[in-house]
Amino acid sequence: MPTSTPITVSVVTVCFAPGESADWFTASEKVDEHLGANGTPQRRYRIRHRRLVGAFTRWFGYQLVDAARRFGSFMFAAGGRISRLDLTATVTQANNDAIARHRAWKHHIAATTPVARTWEFFLAQHHADPKKISWEEARRRFESQQRVLAMLAHTGVHTFDPYELEAYQAGENTYAALHWRMALVGDALITAEGKLLQPSGPNLADRLRYLRDACAYVRGLRRNHYVCAVAIN
Repeated sequence: MPTSTPITVSVVTVCFAPGESADWFTASEKVDEHLGANGTPQRRYRIRHRRLVGAFTRWFGYQLVDAARRFGSFMFAAGGRISRLDLTATVTQANNDAIARHRAWKHHIAATTPVARTWEFFLAQHHADPKKISWEEARRRFESQQRVLAMLAHTGVHTFDPYELEAYQAGENTYAALHWRMALVGDALITAEGKLLQPSGPNLADRLRYLRDACAYVRGLRRNHYVCAVAIN
């Protein structure tokens, strides 16, 4: 989701071991323990409806966390038993949305403005000498660039987050890969064993390494594991 200010962690994915109490209260406790933050459930996973039993199970919210109805049947949830979540549909939608957004950015922004320095470049300058370049000054320099201003000024179907500039300029495939992986595991992940996985730094490469490891972990979970997405307040 595009943001007007840089956010390090906005969505945390909590994984539960089989047999563990997998509810919203337990997920919020785990987030508070690892990140010292409060959050709310985020309905980001599509729900699987099998051909035969799906005609019945679509009306029941068992094995789901904070499920939402659409036209009477459950369509989205903040989490639940992996066997009930349609993770393939979840990441496919995120991938398609990201491709459409990047192509719009390429047409409206990249084709009309020069390449700009990323937020991470100015943030590194601030960290190198905070007295010389404050955080506010680093942000001002970043947002004064022609390409960033064009992203902020754009109106239309798509909203372009300037703090994703590094990913946009890395190309369509990288941008889409970033977003479909984020749809699956969020910005940080708490494993069923109680380990916190998150990027080691703010750069795109750090985020991609985290996403690679977190997605590999989720792919290794059994169908009776539970997951829950928590949006940090």
